[in-house]
Amino acid sequence: MSGRTLSPCLMASSCALLLLWAVFAPEDDARAGVGHASAAHAIHVTAMNYTVPEIKLVRDDGKEVSLPAELNDGRAVVLNFIFTTCGSICPLSSQTFGEFQRKLGSETTKVHLVSISTDPEEDTPARLREYAGKFRAGPGWQHYTGTVDASITAQRAFDAYLGDKMSHAPVTWIRAPKATTWRRIDGFVTPDQLLRQYRQLLAQK
Repeated sequence: MSGRTLSPCLMASSCALLLLWAVFAPEDDARAGVGHASAAHAIHVTAMNYTVPEIKLVRDDGKEVSLPAELNDGRAVVLNFIFTTCGSICPLSSQTFGEFQRKLGSETTKVHLVSISTDPEEDTPARLREYAGKFRAGPGWQHYTGTVDASITAQRAFDAYLGDKMSHAPVTWIRAPKATTWRRIDGFVTPDQLLRQYRQLLAQK
């Protein structure tokens, strides 16, 4: 994980700049492929294979579900890790998910957005539903909680566990329907960059 981590807490000025970017950033000019980083919003994209563990999580509707089953229902998957009291990375990542989902338009039903809490002790299904509402999450974007062990196991499976909920980095994972290879996107990906990655994955099928 060398080179991927951020400090647990971002400076207030940095957070303000990032929030301004999230609201006002123009469509980026990246022609992003695997390994590309744009000058304005640098991301690093890597093709990765992960073994999804057979663990149970609790969806924001209160239903206990199997993580592999949730990720293998025939839809493309876009995944991240968040916690509802995060004041830096998570709101930006969630805003990107919300805008990406709206940009999909009629294709929304073909993509499953998955946000897994790194703070399951605090993030109840009710709290996750409230959090999802702040970002206008539509059908097809679910938030998940569960036990601490299950959350850590999921994070480790995607090479995302950095020791505690406050130590996290901006990472997004995306996979085409029924594919085995994921694209790991390190960095603050924009909605347009994420949409481009999705289109590229579909074109490669």
